[in-house]
Amino acid sequence: MPPFTAETAAAKVRAAENAWNTRDPQRVSLAYTEDSVWRNRDTFVTGRAAIVELLTAKWARELDYALRKSLWAFGDDRIAVRFQYECRDATGQWWRSYGNELWEFDDSGLMRRREASINDLRITESDRRIFGARPDGDNSEIPLE
Repeated sequence: MPPFTAETAAAKVRAAENAWNTRDPQRVSLAYTEDSVWRNRDTFVTGRAAIVELLTAKWARELDYALRKSLWAFGDDRIAVRFQYECRDATGQWWRSYGNELWEFDDSGLMRRREASINDLRITESDRRIFGARPDGDNSEIPLE
């Protein structure tokens, strides 16, 4: 919970990565306030129900989704994250998506604001480097490219 230290911010980022890798919209939504405000790419949503709807649609089209997050910076009640994820679409085309997220938390540690900027890169299956959830003990950083 805020105020964050380097250790607690890193733990918050890892917890978010682990939750998102479950691809369970209900579970993921519990980390956000009831009235959380999101910008995800060019989509703006408010509230847990809208978050669940957005994530349900996301994971219906982003098949075999696997994510890595990395702490970029933090303040008392804010965390900046960089991330990459890989998935395939219904045609079998693989994608690597890169981005940055800005998070703001309430006093109880729930995220009240999330802003995500994301870019997509078409990759071949042989270019994949993220295969499922991060193994226990893996603290590697995600590569820049």
